[in-house]
Amino acid sequence: MVTRRDLLWTGATLAGAAAALKSEHAGAAQAPRVARAWEGSYSGEGRAAASPSQPGKDYQPVETPDGAALPWKVVDGVKVFHLVAEEIEHEFAPGLKAKCWGYNGRVHGPTIEAVEGDRVRVYVTNKLPAPTSVHWHGVYLPNGMDGVGGLTQRAIQPGEVFKYEWTFRQHGTLMYHSHHDEMTQMALGLMGLIVVHPRNPSADYRVDRDFAILLSEWRIRPGTSRPDPNEMTDFNVLTMNAKVFPGTSPLVCKKGQRVRLRIGNLSAMDHHPIHLHGHYFKVVATDGGPLPVSAQWPETTVLVPTGSTRDVEFVADAPGDWALHCHMTHHVMNQMGHGIPNMIGMEPGKLDARMQGILPSYMTMGQTGMGDMGDMSMPVPKNSIPMVGGRGPFDYITMGGMFTLLKVREGLDGYGDPGWYQHPEHTVAGPAHSDELRRDGIG
Repeated sequence: MVTRRDLLWTGATLAGAAAALKSEHAGAAQAPRVARAWEGSYSGEGRAAASPSQPGKDYQPVETPDGAALPWKVVDGVKVFHLVAEEIEHEFAPGLKAKCWGYNGRVHGPTIEAVEGDRVRVYVTNKLPAPTSVHWHGVYLPNGMDGVGGLTQRAIQPGEVFKYEWTFRQHGTLMYHSHHDEMTQMALGLMGLIVVHPRNPSADYRVDRDFAILLSEWRIRPGTSRPDPNEMTDFNVLTMNAKVFPGTSPLVCKKGQRVRLRIGNLSAMDHHPIHLHGHYFKVVATDGGPLPVSAQWPETTVLVPTGSTRDVEFVADAPGDWALHCHMTHHVMNQMGHGIPNMIGMEPGKLDARMQGILPSYMTMGQTGMGDMGDMSMPVPKNSIPMVGGRGPFDYITMGGMFTLLKVREGLDGYGDPGWYQHPEHTVAGPAHSDELRRDGIG
């Protein structure tokens, strides 16, 4: 039944809506139209090749922890690089090696570094048992140099050498990878980073430490020695520059230095939120280019989508050993066990004693979590590593996978690993004393 109150309420609502719509139309008629700011080019402005850049003079070389830079030479004003695709044995961490596909004896391939305006020529030799190609991910170049097998070129057959050539007309953090049977070939390791510096950098571009990290994911079943390229979801080796903790090298900085982290993600299926402890940073660039200062934003975690890069910058002004890791919790584990029952909360009682009569080494595990697994020194299958990391300065560090350390120190003479941080007195968390508990009313 419609009441008089309902009719009055409906009428008032319609009248208010009509008045608001009339006001909106009037405002729209008075407001000036702002044209969308379309760019002049979305594939880089055309430019003539400049003279070949020189490290230390035209740019500060980037550092790829656990990686290397691809050597080059100048021939008639062109920087010439040579990539060799081949099968290699790669160590992800002590105890875990696999037969992978990489470039120049490395997984991942060496970092290609240049400066905007450099003319580059890259030869690719295929020493693999299968055809391949190389795609220059995010690079502005002629279509025929894009490296998509079957689309922009025919595949490079085993034993062949192909030539790619272009002029860099952009700067930023980019990548390269196979684009022929890429599900298989990228899963086996055929990828690398490209770093292009600006030709005339501003003072704000210059940093003291410039690190490049490529994220990836693999499926290596315990006890096996080849990555499984058919895996779609259940990855168990999550890497930074093809290493898992405790095999990752620390990023070492002097207190007060300006630091840039270039993070690329060529994982098959997963995005990675990379989190830095002890500092915040500003997101300053994507693989699409630098962000204006007005568009940069502060974070402590940057999401790096698959197929993308992100550059962040900060000042390393807090001494210590600070964790840098993916914040997806299963991505900081190594070769996790799957398909096992949930043991959390189970009370084994006398089960261990009874089972040990049949299996002397039997021990119920997992009822309080996984934190003790790595420290138990239990045997693992050949060519496998524990689920969690390695020994730390206080206890076992119960993280692996996409995990490394930012080590900030005062008075460093070099950038080798300075060892564990020596904390000033009274600055480390520890057991509370009874008098402290009484003082603060903690029962």
